[in-house]
Amino acid sequence: MSRIGRKPIAIPAGVEVKIDNGLVTVKGPKGTLSQQINPIISVAIEGNEVIVTRPNDEKEARSLHGLSRTLINNMVIGVTEGYKKMLEVKGVGYRVQKQGDTLVMNLGYSHQVFVKEIPGITIEAPGPNEIIISGADKQLVGQFAAEVREKRPPEPYKGKGIKYSTEVIRRKEGKAGGKGKK
Repeated sequence: MSRIGRKPIAIPAGVEVKIDNGLVTVKGPKGTLSQQINPIISVAIEGNEVIVTRPNDEKEARSLHGLSRTLINNMVIGVTEGYKKMLEVKGVGYRVQKQGDTLVMNLGYSHQVFVKEIPGITIEAPGPNEIIISGADKQLVGQFAAEVREKRPPEPYKGKGIKYSTEVIRRKEGKAGGKGKK
């Protein structure tokens, strides 16, 4: 039995969970999220907990069991606390600022790079070298952060670019490292 799939999901106060024909909808203070769950997996509400069960021990059912429980749990956490990704901008002259609902970035190109907020995502630029992307949907926050990082990924020689705050850039030695050997 899946150890993750077996755990019940506690429904906090102020959160409403509805199950309608495989569509799980979670409504809370930070918004509403919904996810279609595979028909093999059964989802039920018992008291103030969501229980995810599987009918048999076939490979597909086993793999979907933990996944379905995690997706529902992520929705519950998202509508109560929300998710946040922090990015750092490193490089001489590299800076970001927020203008209205658009993030304006100077990333060493001959032009500025503009990124607009999308529904469900909020962008903050508390400093010239910091970006905070937050929202209720974990997958959407992660995808949007990856798209912002893609505008100038960090390079291994000087470490310039946009990186996650928790990311460690593996540095390489420059071409002077091999001089003097014959």
